[in-house]
Amino acid sequence: MSTSIGLDENVAGALAYLFGFITGIILLVMEKDSKFVRFHAAQSTVVFGAIFVLFILLSIVSTVLAFAGLGIITFVFSLISMLVWLLAVLLWLYLMFTAYKGNETRVPGAAGLTEKLL
Repeated sequence: MSTSIGLDENVAGALAYLFGFITGIILLVMEKDSKFVRFHAAQSTVVFGAIFVLFILLSIVSTVLAFAGLGIITFVFSLISMLVWLLAVLLWLYLMFTAYKGNETRVPGAAGLTEKLL
């Protein structure tokens, strides 16, 4: 099925995740007809926007701890940041794959905000 932007729904749904919340916002604004694409665009905006904010917070905390001379705690926060990054990449790949397959995979915790965006 085609969308108002001229792409197949599954392709547009996967593209909603391509550059995280940026492509999510773009497709949320551009797509008017397809509920499938709008769902994935809204979910991409919520999920990867939250991950982006989490990365900023982790960076600020790590920087403050480093300046305070708390090396081991800074190291722990660095490990947490790497784990979050790895999980974010795996989630990104999974959501792109499932959207391309035509599924509306809902991320727990983000579904409520996603529905409000729609």
